[in-house]
Amino acid sequence: MSFTADIGRQLLFLLQPETAHGLAIRALSAGLVPAPPPVRDKRLETRVANLILPNPIGMAAGFDKDAEVPNALLQLGFGFVEIGTVTPKPQAGNPQPRIFRLPEDEAVINRLGFNNRGHEAALAKLKKRSRRAGIVGVNIGANKDSDDRVADYAAGIKTFATVADYFTINVSSPNTPGLRDLQARESLAELLKSVTAAREAAASITGKRLSVFLKIAPDLDEAALDDVAEMALAHAIEGVIVSNTTLSRVGLTDSDKARETGGLSGRPLFERSTIMLARLRRRVGTSLVLIGVGGVDSAEAALTKIKAGADLVQLYTGLIYRGPAVAHDITKGLVERLDADGVAVIADYRDTEVDAWADLALTA
Repeated sequence: MSFTADIGRQLLFLLQPETAHGLAIRALSAGLVPAPPPVRDKRLETRVANLILPNPIGMAAGFDKDAEVPNALLQLGFGFVEIGTVTPKPQAGNPQPRIFRLPEDEAVINRLGFNNRGHEAALAKLKKRSRRAGIVGVNIGANKDSDDRVADYAAGIKTFATVADYFTINVSSPNTPGLRDLQARESLAELLKSVTAAREAAASITGKRLSVFLKIAPDLDEAALDDVAEMALAHAIEGVIVSNTTLSRVGLTDSDKARETGGLSGRPLFERSTIMLARLRRRVGTSLVLIGVGGVDSAEAALTKIKAGADLVQLYTGLIYRGPAVAHDITKGLVERLDADGVAVIADYRDTEVDAWADLALTA
């Protein structure tokens, strides 16, 4: 991190997390965020699920919930950006305070609860953006008070079919009561059937069949992971994102903040999410796209995810602790590794350490 970026981070850390986040969104919108130019190298280009990405490093959902700055994020050097989670109706989310920084652990605990302005607000923003800027996916969810959560997801597909480049089905946030129950076998089968039917209906109108990814929790047991693998393959979705935040508090040094409820992200999630990624890759073989998320803040961490089975990698908490140059620094570091190893393309690293990671024991 540069001296200037470090000072900027320290100033932001003097503010409450949600205040700092709002300032960051406004600064990006106004073009006031300094960052090096994106790294351009054909060896980083990644082609998966009908998407052509300039590099495999993506901005995860959660930062730009209402599609306010996707193009500005792409200009920071991300290969793709995911907005949301967006629900059909606007909702305020859980009471504040609901975001907690753990600087000693380079982690964050949040219990936001899908706070967002709803489908129509995000749709209006996405309609106005230049799509030449790059790939933007839409992460869709269900309202907390919904009578039919499955219908909420199908509505998201219909609403954003003309402006999204791909969809993510978020059933893994720990902050909406009962949401993770949709990962159970029968519920997941019903959900994926509805979502893929909505996708096909939209494709018949738009002429474009968009990819669908399922975002899962890192806290699934082996049987549940079996079900996810089987259902994802059976319903012909394009891939799985591993993973959302964890309820685990293993290894945290900040014992006071560790008592806060919500999902933990950042460095402490890296090992657990990478083990889960590798175990899912071993189950699904090479047919599904897997996106690795959790604790990514460096080229080394991103490359480890790829070696453990990821086609693509996403981050969010890494941006908080590494600053706006994080995507540039990671992609620059990946190019340096390609040079040092004499590897032709970044995809050649994939799956080279799947078994090593899959065989590691998860810490309870």
